[in-house]
Amino acid sequence: MAMRHHRAGLALIALFWATASQAAPAGCAEFGGDGQLPVLTNEALGQQTVLLCNDAFAVLHSGISHGPLWTAEHLTEEDLERSMQIGRVVRFFHADPRLSFEDRAELSDYRASDYDRGHMACSGDEPSLQAQEQSFSLANVVPQTPELNEGIWTGVEMAVRRLARREGELYVVTGPAFGASVKTIGSHRVFVPSATWKAVYDPAEDEAGAYFCQNSSQPTCTIISIGALTQATGVDPFPSLPDEIRQTAMTLPRPLKSPYADRIRPASGSPVLETTP
Repeated sequence: MAMRHHRAGLALIALFWATASQAAPAGCAEFGGDGQLPVLTNEALGQQTVLLCNDAFAVLHSGISHGPLWTAEHLTEEDLERSMQIGRVVRFFHADPRLSFEDRAELSDYRASDYDRGHMACSGDEPSLQAQEQSFSLANVVPQTPELNEGIWTGVEMAVRRLARREGELYVVTGPAFGASVKTIGSHRVFVPSATWKAVYDPAEDEAGAYFCQNSSQPTCTIISIGALTQATGVDPFPSLPDEIRQTAMTLPRPLKSPYADRIRPASGSPVLETTP
């Protein structure tokens, strides 16, 4: 019975991707602030990259790190209401068939790795069954510690959705940050980020800022400016923003309490959210 269920799930995934390949928006520019997708300011990151357009988010995938360099979303109050109406549905993580076997991550890379498969574009943001299925592609996933993924990172995602409902719309870009020395997992050598980040642009207030969260067993998050984020990661999430907005971090909401927080180890009393100029 379990095997039939698994095969049915794989067949459903194949159908979703076949439909998505016909309906994917050309260029995905609508997911970027002012119609501009993020740009790489570090040329070394640009090797073996592929832009993947999905129904509700875009991904720049790296064949070097075997994962996303950034994901871009345009969150609206209406789309989030549609997502809430769908509710929780069983999903399957899967390798992305649009990528070559050599460049992509496989499910086997994560097995026994001690890392979670951490969404960059969160499934809870997505306004349709198909878009939610697309978010479970490993092209949208990086290795995160359970303490980060199931703890404050979930709280960040929840806080950003609440802010989008309040403001009506947000542009959100999410991605990994890599240190000088990079750990890998699996036979494909999937890069483990030292941190993951989520940048937010609020067009109603004309403000922007980012959460920058350490990928560790005792994760903390810092709120930083877009300029500081670009310098730290080599990714400019909102290239059209003027300098005065880039250099001042907006007041982002504190992460909400994760519903999974009780099953992970606490951060030993360490602060979980800090703000820098």
